[in-house]
Amino acid sequence: MTKKATKNMEKTVQLLSIQGTQLGEVNLNGDVFGVEPNIHVMHLALKRQLNNARQGSACTKTRAEVRGGGRKPWKQKGTGRARAGSLRSPLFAGGGVIFGPKPRDYATSLPQKARKLALKSALSAKLEATIVVKDFSELTEVKTKNMVKVLADLKAEGKILIIADTRAEENKNLELSARNLPNVKLLLPSNLNVKDLIEAQTIIVTEAAVSELTERLAK
Repeated sequence: MTKKATKNMEKTVQLLSIQGTQLGEVNLNGDVFGVEPNIHVMHLALKRQLNNARQGSACTKTRAEVRGGGRKPWKQKGTGRARAGSLRSPLFAGGGVIFGPKPRDYATSLPQKARKLALKSALSAKLEATIVVKDFSELTEVKTKNMVKVLADLKAEGKILIIADTRAEENKNLELSARNLPNVKLLLPSNLNVKDLIEAQTIIVTEAAVSELTERLAK
């Protein structure tokens, strides 16, 4: 007997202006914002992201690659010293390195379905810390002071992640107004990732970004 799959319930949250006033409600797709968070898949996605960010450019030279050392430093017998064939031996300062790092690729892969599940799990886990706003069209000037007021009106605290299409006309002043705030990070919906979602204490997402994420991640 097979277990019947349960449909994730639709979530309803307030839609706010950037002044913090309620404009209505937004229905969030349960298959994106209401799934049971899969901690293991989130861990795999985070590990993949951190591994893929590594340069892997550390490099040391072996005794064959170190310059010089062609002449035998002293004769084989009669000196009382241990025999030596080259000053570029790993036993000497300036010599080669034994088993040192070489350039390598740390990249790991993860199936697309698992990456989507990790994003949906992170979005669902952070739903209580998520604020949905109409857009940033009322941010009419490029001023950091105005952006600080917007965040205060929305009661956004701690490390803040803003998910919005900064290329859209209604959000044209957002990026320049927020870039000097050290606790604020802006992301396009297409660049959303598990690491930034997990680290954020407050998430602000525009209504258009919600629609884009739903279209991309829904089953």
